[in-house]
Amino acid sequence: MNQTILYIEDNPDNMMLVERAIESLGYQFLWAADGAQGLELAQTQRPDLILLDINLPDVDGYRIAQTLRATGGPHLLAVPIIAVTANALKGDAERALDAGCNAYLPKPISTRELRKQIMALLPQPDV
Repeated sequence: MNQTILYIEDNPDNMMLVERAIESLGYQFLWAADGAQGLELAQTQRPDLILLDINLPDVDGYRIAQTLRATGGPHLLAVPIIAVTANALKGDAERALDAGCNAYLPKPISTRELRKQIMALLPQPDV
């Protein structure tokens, strides 16, 4: 069974770009358009990695990461989370890591850097 990556992102254009990159690597793709849906999918679908937009319409990604780590159960304590954000000010990467993310990827998204970070956190799936 292929590994699954959940992307919590409210922008459909960003979602489509990331979906193509993820599927080209052989991973299954799940998308949540807001934080509440993302939390639900993370708990029910048990993804192998989560890409998390920080600027969501309903709740910020920092809070989502903290909630996943605090109340998501054993699986979500260990699942890698990559913060994906347009926030590129000094201290934003540290804030994401402090919230429970494993890595930080600034927008606009570089598919090369996205692939590099995914490959560093997940073994290559069978394609």
